[in-house]
Amino acid sequence: MPLAATEAAAGLLRLRATEGFRAPATRVADLPCPPAVPLLGNALQLPAGTVHACLEQWAREYGPMYRFRAGSQSIVVLTDPVLIGEILRHRPEGFMRGARLTAVIDEIGLAGLFTAEGDRWRRHRKLVMRALTPEAVRHFFPIIRTVTQRLLERWRALAATGAPVEVSRDLKRYAIDVTTWLSMGVDVDTLNHDDNPLQGDVELLFETLGRRFLKPFPYWRWIRLPADRRADEAVARLNATIDDLIARARARMAADPALAARPSNILEALIAARDEPGSEFDDDDVRGNVGTMLFAGEDTAANAMAWLLMLLAGAPHEAAQAAREVDAVLAGDDQIGAFADLAGLEYVEACAVESMRLRPIAPQNGATARQPADLAGLRIDPGQTLIMLTRPTGLDVARFPDPLVFRPERWLGEAAESADDTRRTLFPFGGGPRYCPGRYLAMVEIKMVIAMVLGNFRIAPDPAARVEEHFTFTMGPSSLPLRFTAR
Repeated sequence: MPLAATEAAAGLLRLRATEGFRAPATRVADLPCPPAVPLLGNALQLPAGTVHACLEQWAREYGPMYRFRAGSQSIVVLTDPVLIGEILRHRPEGFMRGARLTAVIDEIGLAGLFTAEGDRWRRHRKLVMRALTPEAVRHFFPIIRTVTQRLLERWRALAATGAPVEVSRDLKRYAIDVTTWLSMGVDVDTLNHDDNPLQGDVELLFETLGRRFLKPFPYWRWIRLPADRRADEAVARLNATIDDLIARARARMAADPALAARPSNILEALIAARDEPGSEFDDDDVRGNVGTMLFAGEDTAANAMAWLLMLLAGAPHEAAQAAREVDAVLAGDDQIGAFADLAGLEYVEACAVESMRLRPIAPQNGATARQPADLAGLRIDPGQTLIMLTRPTGLDVARFPDPLVFRPERWLGEAAESADDTRRTLFPFGGGPRYCPGRYLAMVEIKMVIAMVLGNFRIAPDPAARVEEHFTFTMGPSSLPLRFTAR
């Protein structure tokens, strides 16, 4: 039988890579790899919180395609952007989300859109996307503006004391307040209620995911360490919060039956779908998607804003240029007054894209093969786990001269002609059919907060602070105290 026919019968996927790139081996077992120890593999070299940095360092040592061992399992690591794009494009048929991460998330009880596959994923995504379209975000602009005003008032009060502002923590509260109000119709206002455990519990569960992800053995299924017991308590509190949110939504829908036909947010849409005769959704689907929204809303946009503020604080020339653009748009107001005004923040958006190049919120993505594939010469079998690193492309001197320099102009003017292609190689919000459905909302939040900050404050780094990258589910600063001075 001809080779092509044999491959077709086996369902072999042949994926292209950057021109001239070939895998260093045809078998996973023959890929270059760091030294490992019996049973544990490379697990002891992958400390929680800095896994991404270790994998990036190995890419510099072993090349753009290598493997490492988590226990007895070999995991393939890739950095070639074209090959990564091909893998993302072939989800969910050819590849599924990383099986290891999916299992850890499902065990915590957050099974929803993020971990769903196949037809189940398509059903869930339709419901979620309905509330995150540009038109829907425009409709909820007054809510985003209200929460931004609360953040402004909080930072004004803190700036008046002369103490540094812990930006990262407050931005996570901001993001979870926006997401909860928009997607569930409930104003939790964690910004003004420090005693609300919601943001802290979400953060603790992120830490749990990051700690368990590459453990060689799932010890927590048999032994609960103190950290696991704290995670159990956080899950219990989070489930109680989610049940309360669902109960409030059901009460609104009972008082206004028209909401079943025309839900005003994601939660109401999920409940309406769950209650339809013959529905394929159940209570666990509703609960899991609410948890997924809390997680996605707390982390992605918040970390993107934190990194951008850190870079602007250390780049006074670029911060001043962004502030001039903001002043022209605000026209004397203390924050964006109308949704249409966001379109005038082109330089701010370029700053955001440049920040994501230097400090990607998702420096790695996982995937598991669902069918045999040829990755630029490397043959892999179904079940093979892959980790795709995105930052090496962003720091490639061939693509970005002076790659360590914060230079928003890369994304403006003549340089913008190739910006779309370049953005697709950085994958700041994933790629392919499973790109992040909240990316548009995230950019709106970024522009709102950055405009508010630059329109009202001058920011500078705290000389006493040491800001480090910390990776759990996404990558954010370990802490980020900045000095705010009223303009």
